[in-house]
Amino acid sequence: MLILLSCAKTMSANSKAKVPFASVPRFQKEADDIAFQMSQFSVDELEKLLRVNAKIAVDNYKRYQQFHSLDAKKLPAMLSYTGIVFKKLNPIDFTTDDYDYAQHHLRLTSFCYGLLRPADAIVPYRLEGDAKLPELGGITLFEYWRKILTDTFIADINEAGGVLCNLASDEMRGLFDWKRVLQAVKVVTPEFSVMKNGKRTTIVVYTKMMRGLMTRYIIKNRIANLEELKQFQAEGFQYHPDLSTWDKPVFVLQA
Repeated sequence: MLILLSCAKTMSANSKAKVPFASVPRFQKEADDIAFQMSQFSVDELEKLLRVNAKIAVDNYKRYQQFHSLDAKKLPAMLSYTGIVFKKLNPIDFTTDDYDYAQHHLRLTSFCYGLLRPADAIVPYRLEGDAKLPELGGITLFEYWRKILTDTFIADINEAGGVLCNLASDEMRGLFDWKRVLQAVKVVTPEFSVMKNGKRTTIVVYTKMMRGLMTRYIIKNRIANLEELKQFQAEGFQYHPDLSTWDKPVFVLQA
């Protein structure tokens, strides 16, 4: 089983956790080219392109100016992102075997680096998938990466057993030719719902938490199929057979 997680907007170049090995991103050249293009934008242009405030625009202007420097701090991708998903993944206690398993069974989307393995060493950045860069011919980064990543992504899923546990946000499907992915492999997309007064609701923060915790569960327990995935329980969420289909297992919290 291969897990897909979304990148987070927030990143750091420092972490208390340590990965026992490092790898080079497979699309480093493309990332370097994209970062170079981003380094040509002014702070004001970045503020508009990234839809951020002035402080974040300044911070990322500095990041892109330093991106290609030999002194630029790099961190394994799994430790670089600092959003809720990655806080709950919490790899600080991962063993060498856990990291090795994750390297072969976890992929992280990235608008700058395309598709990352957990130990891929990366420089912090900020980017949006709908950004259009002049050197890309006016297409979005979603369109740019789609033709580059799809074959590699399918190959990674097949190498991990032919089943994708899609724990990424819906927009990340735009990085791949998703119809081809669905034709080539089995895709399972877990859903996390809160049940209150007989009604199902989705609470974004809970969904992010569960995506991180489920990823941790799969890695720690070497989960290989849907039947094993159904055993996942955390923070009161548990599998609900009546609401589930084989490709959309639903995990419910009774509020």
